[in-house]
Amino acid sequence: MPKKKKTKKAKKVKKFKKIKIQNKTKPSLKVAEKKSAVLGTDEKPEIKKIKKQPTEKRIYNLKDFVVYPKHGVGKITAIEKAKIGEIDIQFYKILVEKEKLTLTVPINQQSKLRPIASINQINKCISILKTKPKIKRTMWSRRAQEYDQKINSGKIYELAEVVKDLNKNTDIIADQSYSERQLFEKAYERLKSEFEAVLKANPEDVQKKMDKALGRTNISENAD
Repeated sequence: MPKKKKTKKAKKVKKFKKIKIQNKTKPSLKVAEKKSAVLGTDEKPEIKKIKKQPTEKRIYNLKDFVVYPKHGVGKITAIEKAKIGEIDIQFYKILVEKEKLTLTVPINQQSKLRPIASINQINKCISILKTKPKIKRTMWSRRAQEYDQKINSGKIYELAEVVKDLNKNTDIIADQSYSERQLFEKAYERLKSEFEAVLKANPEDVQKKMDKALGRTNISENAD
């Protein structure tokens, strides 16, 4: 009788082992299927799209406003062709009215240009101008360099930050150093010219809008 009990136990152990092996093999197949689906052709097109985006060319038309980072807002006055050696080159003629400057930008180098901001971006700039200026304790020479880089970056939000940070809410020259005032005026005029182009408003109305956001309303009233 005791011998029969032992054989029953052995059979049970064998069955349990078989079930365990089956459970191990099935999930591994599912994981392999999932991996093959994830590592299929789905990811490759996404990588290609990201690579292609920066090289896509934007076509600007006559009378379009564009921003050239080092000089600000300009207007395309002509699209011309010229032959240099044996190569035909097409380029934009851009008038930067504030600086009384005409730029010649080849179309294949238009990555330097950007379209003017949208209404939503202008509204965000106004929100930036309303915020408190950031007070940095670093040396002025280093801060001046940072501000200058932001002004020449061509990025409208960085331009708004410079105007906000250098705004003193005063027209007293003694309250601001000469270099501070120069950088503030440069950034202010750049931002103002883009506001004018986007909002299609006259300079006086744009100045009032910006000064109100900066809390410089008393300065505008005194100037009038």
